[in-house]
Amino acid sequence: MAASSSATRAAFIKPSSFISSTTTNNNKSSLPVSRSILPVSYTRQNPSLHISNSVPKPFATSASTTTPTPTTTIPLTKLPPRFSPDEPRKGADILVEALEREGVTDVFAYPGGASMEIHQALTRSNIIRNVLPRHEQGGVFAAEGYARSSGKTGVCIATSGPGATNLVSGLADALLDSVPMVAITGQVPRRMIGTDAFQETPIVEVTRSITKHNYLVLDVDDIPRIVSEAFFLATSGRPGPVLIDVPKDIQQQLAVPNWNQQIRLPGYTSRLPKDPNEELLEQIVRLVSESQKPVLYVGGGCLNSSEELRRFVELTGIPVASTLMGLGSYPSSDKLSLQMLGMHGTVYANYAVDKSDLLLAFGVRFDDRVTGKLEAFASRAKIVHIDIDSAEIGKNKQPHLSVCGDVKLALKGINKLLESKAGSVKFDFSAWREELDEQKAKYPLSFKTFEEAIPPQYAIQVLDELTDGNAIISTGVGQHQMWAAQFYKYKRPRQWLTSGGLGAMGFGLPAAIGAAVANPGAVVVDIDGDGSFIMNVQELATIKVENLPIKIMLLNNQHLGMVVQWEDRFYKANRAHTYLGDPSRESEIFPNMLKFAEACGIPAARVTRKEDLRAAIQTMLDTPGPYLLDVIVPHQEHVLPMIPSGGAFKDVITEGDGRRKY
Repeated sequence: MAASSSATRAAFIKPSSFISSTTTNNNKSSLPVSRSILPVSYTRQNPSLHISNSVPKPFATSASTTTPTPTTTIPLTKLPPRFSPDEPRKGADILVEALEREGVTDVFAYPGGASMEIHQALTRSNIIRNVLPRHEQGGVFAAEGYARSSGKTGVCIATSGPGATNLVSGLADALLDSVPMVAITGQVPRRMIGTDAFQETPIVEVTRSITKHNYLVLDVDDIPRIVSEAFFLATSGRPGPVLIDVPKDIQQQLAVPNWNQQIRLPGYTSRLPKDPNEELLEQIVRLVSESQKPVLYVGGGCLNSSEELRRFVELTGIPVASTLMGLGSYPSSDKLSLQMLGMHGTVYANYAVDKSDLLLAFGVRFDDRVTGKLEAFASRAKIVHIDIDSAEIGKNKQPHLSVCGDVKLALKGINKLLESKAGSVKFDFSAWREELDEQKAKYPLSFKTFEEAIPPQYAIQVLDELTDGNAIISTGVGQHQMWAAQFYKYKRPRQWLTSGGLGAMGFGLPAAIGAAVANPGAVVVDIDGDGSFIMNVQELATIKVENLPIKIMLLNNQHLGMVVQWEDRFYKANRAHTYLGDPSRESEIFPNMLKFAEACGIPAARVTRKEDLRAAIQTMLDTPGPYLLDVIVPHQEHVLPMIPSGGAFKDVITEGDGRRKY
């Protein structure tokens, strides 16, 4: 059997305690006589593959999934057989074939002593490509970028001990941002677990609270079932990361796999949300018809419901404010878009929420960076909250009406009701929209130019123009992240890849790798800051070796910009270790990012004057393969608007920078 561990975090439905830890022997596996069909089904990552032992796999975000339905298995006829059906093979080969059967075509794996059997098995697969990162954190962030940009499950693999612990930040990031991911780690042999063996860490215990679920494999026969369950868990309900820890002796043990094992998650599947109640949807329509100042507050849970969301807006004319995670679910340049709300959201988005009488919160979790002071957030409004995670409903803000379910299904149901009532129910929010248009005209997103210096906001604006808003954008964390959210106009879901809940610096470059692998032919740009970029700069080697056409636009201000902004505003501009250059040579750019690119054989250039910027960005985009553009920007710039932490809309800051004192 497999020993499994589920996180105590209330935000996720946990698998049943039906799975328990039991003791097994080390003898060669025997094939169970009985064969069974898994009770549920889901869409595979690669529809062209013929799959057996099918299990549910909807591609979802925090509020988007469907209830599994019974199905039959499909023969795996198109995969070239490496073994005859009854031929014993290593557990590592069973694991790799299980991944193939889940439709996996790309993994991000870094080898080590406890995982080398898996890597040997990967070399025997002609389906799965391994993109070799240069650090395990780069691998897990790349798997996230893959998942975020494609909707598929990202897969990363690491060895035991430090290899496994290097995955921790990525697992926490995926949990907070509801990203479907399966992480596989090697572990010391079973007989050595608990002996403080070389490179042994109890990674199941370490990651218990930052994964949706995790497994320690103690029987080679359990591998097919565990992998099926892991992908089902990662993608169903509210998505999240699942970890599978595989001892080395299990990887080496010979067995004949049974691909028709039944998954064992009765408690979990029974608690997955059902279809939305039509009476509740009727009440939502009634609340909309009674309101005069409604506003949509949409988050990452709407990324799979973009079409339905657009139709709902078309039917009602309600303006849309997006969270950082929800950018792209509704086109940023549309006249009804209020763009981003929250701490660094637009004035008009925050104004709309503050003045609204009905807040339609779809696929969101009322995060503190959105709400600020909870008591003052949408204080005049009735709140309707739709989310797939029951733990999020009422956790931070109590709604007047809530629906625990799939946002996509809920919006489909609401749209159907609206269409059926088209002759009898009319919505006229024109006066409300005019009021918001006045706010847009009065408080547009803007920036100032100082002589020849390049405003970082302008650099992103030019990139948006030259790519026609069609690039996939990844970022690190900090000021550049917020400017990328504000000044790039996202047209569609999964264009915007950023570490939202965790705020993990170093995310941008490896996430771009994952996006480029998942979306060959797409324009992928990592908008990064010098602080974030250098945290995973080693991944330039991966980009070069894999010949990934990733463009890196580095907004280099020689400082930890966001921390500097807070120092300027709240600490009398006292610099506390936020300067990243060389204090003995402040007039020079340090480190020289162009040298990092040169070391990896990647073309690079530096631009320091505004008048040269457009041509430099165009050259970056026109150059085949990867390219790094080092854009030198002033460190005095502040991200505005800004609502101070714990503040309310009335506290919004719209003026100033580091060139003045506060």
